[in-house]
Amino acid sequence: MKYIIIVLAFLAMSCNNRAEDAHAHKADGSHAGEEIPRLSHTIWTEKTELFVEFPALIVGNPSRFAAHFTVLDKHQPIREGSVTVSLIQDDNGIRNTADAPSSPGIFSPTIQPKEAGSYQLVFELKTPGYSDKIMIDDVTVYANTDEAINALGDAEDDGSISFLKEQAWKLDFQTAPVVSGEIYDVINTSGVWMPSPGSVKSLAAKANGVVDFQVANLTEGTAVKQGQLLMSLNSQGLAANNLSMDIASAKAKFQQAESEYERKKQLYESKIVPKSEFEKVESNFEIAKANFQSLTSGVSGGRKQIRAPFDGFIKSINVSNGDYVAQGVALVAIGTHQSKVLKTQLAPNYGLTVENVQGIWYQGNDGQWKDITDADGKILSIGKDVERENPLISVFAQVNAQVDMPDGSLTPVQIAMGNATQNTMIPVNALLEDYGSYSVIVQLSGESFERRPVKIGKRNGENVEIMQGLEVGEVVVTTGAYQVKMASMSGSTPAHGHEH
Repeated sequence: MKYIIIVLAFLAMSCNNRAEDAHAHKADGSHAGEEIPRLSHTIWTEKTELFVEFPALIVGNPSRFAAHFTVLDKHQPIREGSVTVSLIQDDNGIRNTADAPSSPGIFSPTIQPKEAGSYQLVFELKTPGYSDKIMIDDVTVYANTDEAINALGDAEDDGSISFLKEQAWKLDFQTAPVVSGEIYDVINTSGVWMPSPGSVKSLAAKANGVVDFQVANLTEGTAVKQGQLLMSLNSQGLAANNLSMDIASAKAKFQQAESEYERKKQLYESKIVPKSEFEKVESNFEIAKANFQSLTSGVSGGRKQIRAPFDGFIKSINVSNGDYVAQGVALVAIGTHQSKVLKTQLAPNYGLTVENVQGIWYQGNDGQWKDITDADGKILSIGKDVERENPLISVFAQVNAQVDMPDGSLTPVQIAMGNATQNTMIPVNALLEDYGSYSVIVQLSGESFERRPVKIGKRNGENVEIMQGLEVGEVVVTTGAYQVKMASMSGSTPAHGHEH
């Protein structure tokens, strides 16, 4: 029995060794259990951000891509369209198309290389709105897994902040490149909002009558639509200045004048009456016609209707419901946010002229700096004289972008003057401030970020000069930086919300 047990143990060890030998190497010569290294690339075009992850390309191995496509405007995922990935060498190659995203923003085409070498990887995006083409040069196809591992090594944690595309897509998130641009010296001041010419219209009574409000709870600030019925003037029951009676009288005079005009016209064409007599009848007819049309314009059910001339809001109401008003009395004023005038004042020693003002920025009620030239805004005028009581030069600028701030309210203003210097700059919204120190969130790759301290210089409204800490071409977070900062403080790395 003792010898039988020894023989059985020897046989079992032999079987295990053969099994290990059988699984120790794969067909491509690589060792079993070794994970294929993963690669990632982040490429920005003018319209699109591509963040793609995939296993190292190995001859004979199918590599499935996780290609994340983001529309840079509003930073939203591509939800419709197709992506074709091509692996090209010397005008020859292979390709595969994903006809739709596997989940919003993520396309998963697969490529199986046939030969080792250096290739160009091309992604062609087609959406209902636009198309884009993104190329990655010098992509290596390895002969086997061991070669890929030896060349690429193991991925190491670089200490960056992980913030997934799925997280960014759900937030109000935006990025911008670090650029080199012109920076001016600015004068910090304040301005006051004023209505622009044509942005406010006063509606007057076009007939005598009693005011009847047609909008419930009509008050200052109420939003109105173009053509909306606001009030009506009712003169029914009045012994004098009765609209219905005036219309009936005007209609009778118009019909009489029209009949006389038609009769005289025939006589004039037959050369029976002189031209002067016909012209007098024609003039009476035109006057009666215009009077009748004016009285009946905007009348319904015997009431004169007062309608909003454009989209806007009630700026002021000058009458009460049930008041009797005479023709020509101002009833209500309608305003619009579509255009305003920004008035600011500076001391005359700045030498302010239209020629040396290089830009004007204002701060909206959302705290964001905006350029007056947005929506074709412009400088209207700069004062030439000053008064003894108010020794300041006035500057008036037209702002056509929507401004949801009441007339008479104040806003911070920056005026750029003089000559510009060329330097590195970013949107001022990218700055994070902690006790007088500044930092930004830099996007290292699609889902990898870094908080980096920066030294700032001049501020020109929407942009800020960077003296130290950033290089042109890097990408910073302009909206959503606080959320990325909080992710760095959480102490945990979120799990990926998609398959790789």
